[in-house]
Amino acid sequence: MSETKVAQFAETVGTPVDRLIEQMHSAGIMVKGPDSPISDEQKEQLLGYLRNKHGTVTKASPNKITLKRKITSELTLSSSSSKSSSKVKVEVRKKRTYVKRSAIDDTIPSGDAELLEARRVAQEAKKAEEEAKTQQEIELQAQKSQEQLLADEEKKREEELAAQEQLKIEQQQQAVQAVQAKKTETKKIEQLARKQTKPILKEAPRGGAARPTTAAARPATTIAAKPGKTKADLTKRHPDKPKFTAPKKGGAKSFQNRPGNASKGRFKKKRMNKPEIETRHVFEKPTEVKVIDVEIPETIKVGDLAQKMSVKAGEVIKIMMNLGSMVTINQMLDQETASIVIEEMGHVPVLMKEEQIEENLMEEHAEGVKESRAPVVTIMGHVDHGKTSLLDYIRDSKVADGEAGGITQHIGAYHVETNKGMITFLDTPGHAAFTSMRSRGANATDIVIVVVAADDGVMPQTKEAVQHAKAANVPIIVAVNKIDKEAADPERAKNELSALDVIPEDWGGDVMFMPVSAKTGQGIDDLLDAISVTAEVMELEAVPNGPAKGVVIESRLDKGRGTVATILVQSGQLNKGNIIIAGQDYGRIRAMMDENGKQIKSAGPSIPVEVLGLSGTPSAGSEVLVVKNERKAREVALFRQGKYRDVKLARQQAAKLENMFSKMESGHVQTVNIVLKADVQGSVEAISESLRKLSTDEIKVNIVADGVGGINVSDAQLAVASNAIIIGFNVRAEMSAKKIIETESVDLHYYSVIYDILDEVKSAMTGMLAPEFREEIIGLAEVRDVFRSPKLGAIAGCMVVDGTLKRNSPIRVLRDNVVIYEGELESLRRFKDDVQEVKSGTECGIGVKNYNDVKAGDHIEVYERVQVKRTL
Repeated sequence: MSETKVAQFAETVGTPVDRLIEQMHSAGIMVKGPDSPISDEQKEQLLGYLRNKHGTVTKASPNKITLKRKITSELTLSSSSSKSSSKVKVEVRKKRTYVKRSAIDDTIPSGDAELLEARRVAQEAKKAEEEAKTQQEIELQAQKSQEQLLADEEKKREEELAAQEQLKIEQQQQAVQAVQAKKTETKKIEQLARKQTKPILKEAPRGGAARPTTAAARPATTIAAKPGKTKADLTKRHPDKPKFTAPKKGGAKSFQNRPGNASKGRFKKKRMNKPEIETRHVFEKPTEVKVIDVEIPETIKVGDLAQKMSVKAGEVIKIMMNLGSMVTINQMLDQETASIVIEEMGHVPVLMKEEQIEENLMEEHAEGVKESRAPVVTIMGHVDHGKTSLLDYIRDSKVADGEAGGITQHIGAYHVETNKGMITFLDTPGHAAFTSMRSRGANATDIVIVVVAADDGVMPQTKEAVQHAKAANVPIIVAVNKIDKEAADPERAKNELSALDVIPEDWGGDVMFMPVSAKTGQGIDDLLDAISVTAEVMELEAVPNGPAKGVVIESRLDKGRGTVATILVQSGQLNKGNIIIAGQDYGRIRAMMDENGKQIKSAGPSIPVEVLGLSGTPSAGSEVLVVKNERKAREVALFRQGKYRDVKLARQQAAKLENMFSKMESGHVQTVNIVLKADVQGSVEAISESLRKLSTDEIKVNIVADGVGGINVSDAQLAVASNAIIIGFNVRAEMSAKKIIETESVDLHYYSVIYDILDEVKSAMTGMLAPEFREEIIGLAEVRDVFRSPKLGAIAGCMVVDGTLKRNSPIRVLRDNVVIYEGELESLRRFKDDVQEVKSGTECGIGVKNYNDVKAGDHIEVYERVQVKRTL
């Protein structure tokens, strides 16, 4: 084979020339320099020397090494449509593999140097090909990034144009709606004015004479006297009429023998066997006028008023017609109108007090002998501070695991037998929406336990709980929970509560602070001791027997059982079968259960029970009373319902008038109509109040209807008629209601956590807000000289000082930094060419539309209106 030079051989084996020459000298091969030739025998000699020096390569040693390298760089790409440039990150990854020459030499026969050379050339070619491919990929990626950037800019411009078109359409629609609303409001005002001009009650003229007020002063002709006749005339017999005489003995026989009565044989014996009675109808002159004292409630029906005066309803209707008012037998009269009618009929009206029925009801619950009772303890505090978990440990149950979202959304009432005696606990929600529930809990309780997390301190609902307890004048016990945590700091809770005038006992105050852990049970016994001591000091007493009295803690509508109300008995004995009245609802107790669902027959003071049988779902916080009979319960319930209805109608009427005038003043106000259904009454109240608080001056939240129970057909139809959203909180829609909802495309939402309701309604209201526009100054030009043109008028030669001037943009002309004119650019020229925009540092000619008083030294400010997204 041909000889190879030392330099070529060094390059082949990948070794520096100097080092190779040194190794050859050590092996006994004498070469002069890099250009000296080297034979194959000398190569084998060098290889043998190196093997002897470094040892034979073991199988365990690696024959191949792979190196990976990653290079990250940035490319700056400029956009042709805008000044801005963008940067694109480019990442190049390289991978190289190095193989031991010994491994190659073992596979290649000795002396095959040409094969080695061919492989080296192939590797170099492959390396160059990979580098070229990598460079091509970098250029392709940069090109794609630039194309994507241009596409995004084009899409953004199209979206802006579409948004402007949509805005114009919405403005036109709003203008049409405003005109229609104005016409409707004008019609309503005219109708209201016509109604106000109609007379409600017109009193019959009496010749100007004063009506007598006493019975003695009234003439006897007031009662049953027809116009033009006196009562004495009515008692006189007409001369042409025969005088009626009493039939003689045996008169029945003569009646029997009258013609036409022969066929009535079956009545003969009855008439003959009757005792002899006076059948003559005698008119006698009344000896005295009977005057009745008539009690009048706030409202009374015409028929009921006639019954109280012992006259026919037609007589009362006749009097009302004489007074100028047409009424029916079932029409309601107010107290004032009824008193006028009573006086017209010669009786004395007695106005009943507003709460007379309520007072009569309370008199039935007379006080008896009082005995000591168990304390009612309410657990209050911020959300997620461990109120329910603390109660779970005391009850040895797992209530918190079953609550939606891990938060309490109802008032839970439980009574627990402890070593210190029986204690009744009320667990209230901690979320801000349940303020009214906490207020009811504080009013129905004897002791309030304020739970504060040792790692979180005093929070907003903690402050609210303290305020409710102080407003109800109830003693407070502070339970500092979660002391088993590492971040627990009980002293922090003391410092923050002391700022709310809740001073610990060890600081000289009167509030007991109990460090507890609902997880480990630490301090629970001390907390129960504190409750027992406080209850003993308060000397809690109640009447254990007699008619029961209590308060509604919660109520809901169960599909299988009907209305279920949770009642806390405060005094007396509540028995199964009692007739109770709770707010506007009444009924007989069909079944009574404790908090575990176990059937019971009676419950004494401080015992919470669930009762079935009420006519409706009473409002939480309503007073519960046991009444004697169902008639009395119905009377009180109807009275309360009528009173509530009157108040509600008065509020609606006032709201209509207020809304009418406020709309006239402030323009169109958007409304979000909502039909709300929940599982319990307390949740309905809390959610309704929270949703109404979301209302603003521009968008109002209107609760069209709310109630307890599943979503039925009437709810769906109401939502269709009022264009409302249906919200179901822990309830579902019936199949018949679902069909209407799907057919009419009604918006229906189900929730189990109150946070989600408030967030989604708030986001919907945000989308309804009218757009807000903000002015941004985009350019400022200084007037250097003014030229007069016969066609265009005054042309201002300007230098653009800042920003960019755009044609057809609104402008302001400033003189001595004071705005003297606002208008538009009529023309914008650079030399003799019309241009769309002029950038900073260039000269231009500006023609201001309909304004020729531009002077040198003025400044022309160009701005544009930018739409800003609004939030509540």
